[in-house]
Amino acid sequence: MLGISPTKQAADWLASFSHQIEAGDVAAVAGLFLDECYWRDLLAFSWNIKTVEGREGVREMLAATLASARPSGWAIEGEAAEENGTIEAWFTFETSVAWGSGLMRLRNGKCRTLFTATTDLKGFEEKRGATRPLGVRHKADPARETWSEARQREQASLGSQEQPYVLVIGGGQGGIALGARLKQLGVPAIILEKNARAGDSWRNRYRTLVLHDPVWYDHLPYIPFPEHWPVFTPKDKMGDWLEMYARVMELNYWTQSTCTRASYDGKAGEWTVEVDRGGEKVVLRPKHLVFATGAYGPPRLIDLPGSHRFKGKILHSSAYANGADFRGKKVAVIGAASSAHDVSVDLWESGAEVTMIQRSPTTVVKSATLMELAFDIYSEGAVARGITTDRADMIAASTPFALMPETQRPLYDEIRRRDADFYRQLESAGFAIDFGEDESGLMMKAYRTGSGYYIDVGASDLIIGGEIKVKSGASITGLTETGIAFDDGSEIEADVIIACTGYQSMHETVAGIVSREAADRIGPCWGLGSGVKGDPGPWKGEPRNMWKPTAHEALWFHGGNLALSRFYSKYVAMQLKARMEGISTPVYGEPG
Repeated sequence: MLGISPTKQAADWLASFSHQIEAGDVAAVAGLFLDECYWRDLLAFSWNIKTVEGREGVREMLAATLASARPSGWAIEGEAAEENGTIEAWFTFETSVAWGSGLMRLRNGKCRTLFTATTDLKGFEEKRGATRPLGVRHKADPARETWSEARQREQASLGSQEQPYVLVIGGGQGGIALGARLKQLGVPAIILEKNARAGDSWRNRYRTLVLHDPVWYDHLPYIPFPEHWPVFTPKDKMGDWLEMYARVMELNYWTQSTCTRASYDGKAGEWTVEVDRGGEKVVLRPKHLVFATGAYGPPRLIDLPGSHRFKGKILHSSAYANGADFRGKKVAVIGAASSAHDVSVDLWESGAEVTMIQRSPTTVVKSATLMELAFDIYSEGAVARGITTDRADMIAASTPFALMPETQRPLYDEIRRRDADFYRQLESAGFAIDFGEDESGLMMKAYRTGSGYYIDVGASDLIIGGEIKVKSGASITGLTETGIAFDDGSEIEADVIIACTGYQSMHETVAGIVSREAADRIGPCWGLGSGVKGDPGPWKGEPRNMWKPTAHEALWFHGGNLALSRFYSKYVAMQLKARMEGISTPVYGEPG
């Protein structure tokens, strides 16, 4: 539209949208969207994490949610931007029970993608900034209770005299981030951690582990890493940060505590949960149970025929801690994704002779290349442009999963062009490379299957140089007394076999604690239903069962990497707070 600024065009569209919303004309609202359109909503309309597709999807969601949401107060926030014919504009709004924010993308005067997200519940906003607590009573009082006394009382009573409203199983980054969000919303919660200290889930990993994602991407809620923090965080440093964080955020964090059994009483609306707390049996009765046991569930063990004949040692990567135990040994690492690469490097540095057994092609991207091309909104440059981590999270969340492949393919085209020689050398070393079934690369593999990729921080050079050997293109037929046999007739000698074969779905943890029936009713966690191998359909359009209502009442899943844990912990916490306060939460769309 020549002569009309992007901001005016966005404001005009939003005014039309608001007018038709107020009139309740859902067909007219749908008509403001392109035929191929997407609306991603985080709680504001759906009380779900839901993406609807196409005009009919928009119409159906509004027909079901408009009466309860009662949205109003739509207003453009800041200036709109235009690039390649697409106008982007931020806006704010409110519903009957919440404040909201969103981002629209317009083409030819109509909306292609709309993102709406609840930012606060009305009357239950976090106490921050001007509304932060005073922290002291300026009055003499012989019955004064100090901060430390009040904290000790809370810790002593919660779980005995007072029951938590929420019990979080898992005290890693996911459980800690969610605990911090719940604390700021005044939701009584206990976090169970099986280890002796907060952060041990990181400390107990293999000694050379360092986060592959950059510091700007990994901040925890409320307390960002300081400006001197390294770009890539060593695992023990991360463990110490989590321990500090749990303490200063005043979380009710039970260490050496394991949930052994849980059952739900639908009539009473509460769980009965048995906990082994340092050898003492404790029974808790929370209203909601959140599994925050990591991005995945129990270790995935593979069948190795003839394992009884093998005279060496076999272990899963989850049990691997230090390559020093294998100095001078011949070690076969089964797998070729992130853990396999990291374990192989640690073994090589410890003096082991390492062979990586690659069972399927791997997406490999050099860390420096990924930092330059893929983390534009999570970087020092982004901070300089005024893009905070919170704003970057909203930008990332505003892209529907259905459209991510079309944004990722050009990125990986450029990565392959830029690092073509690197990939030629890897393939010459016998390492099989791919970029996904649809060439969409690492990020889509992460969301679809959580496997099959590696951000190169040094292992690839060892493979190229032959320091880490690779066996690819042949299947394992079984174990011999001294190694592994393959269907091409070859055999690899090994003293030790380390299976870096990944983990099962988080719902398998539910099977062991609640019941097999409950786990099967919920179904697998993670994946989008894209139909690619390891991510079976039907299409979901959102990660299965994550951060939203599931098919089991009052049972939730929270997890992911540090960035996902940080962002979605806010939405899990608001859903739980709303239920605690008796706010109506009509969920649109099937659970899971």
